[in-house]
Amino acid sequence: MHALEWALTHPGRVERAAVLAAPAASSADQIALNSVQIEAIRMDPHFRSGWYYGALDGDGPTSGLALARRMALLNYRSPGELNARFRRSWQSSLDPLGEGGRFAVESYLDFHGNKFTRRFDANSYIRVVQAMSSHDVGRGRGGVEAALATLTTPTLVLGIDSDRLYPVEDQELIARHAPGALDGDKPVVISSEYGHDGFLIENELVGRGLRRLLATEPLRS
Repeated sequence: MHALEWALTHPGRVERAAVLAAPAASSADQIALNSVQIEAIRMDPHFRSGWYYGALDGDGPTSGLALARRMALLNYRSPGELNARFRRSWQSSLDPLGEGGRFAVESYLDFHGNKFTRRFDANSYIRVVQAMSSHDVGRGRGGVEAALATLTTPTLVLGIDSDRLYPVEDQELIARHAPGALDGDKPVVISSEYGHDGFLIENELVGRGLRRLLATEPLRS
């Protein structure tokens, strides 16, 4: 998202751009997913409308933030990966349908949600999510297609076939309307079981595209 904005706002300062698993504008579905994460934080009684710093009864809305992170994690990973990795396995010898039992995937989500609260602030999380929801390169530029038509900077547009947060259709739109897209009107699509997080995990596949971008001659003014 940042790469698109920088390339469109400062084309003379951006020699090349890499748009990895991102849209030109957040869709209603993506905004909806973000909104429930924000609401999870705000419903935590320790949120106090954002004025929780210095509270004597805890570290702020950690339960709400952990829940928001668990929601986000479901969007970052693919159904195929979660199913293959956890199936219906139990976290312990206790039956999840009985008292005290849990599915392994539940424990996985809880671990990462709770871990996240130790390194991230709830208000900061809300602001980041709101910024992602407001993302729209067409705002003030005559619409998304008109904005992308001015993107002549050499641009790697890369999508992930299992991404359910920002699906390949988002990258196809960018490549179709951006003259600077490396592969013409088609994005580079990598196959990965990891969903959206594939752009962080598939180092070789993503690196291959980035190496090709860096070898491309930048535009000269």
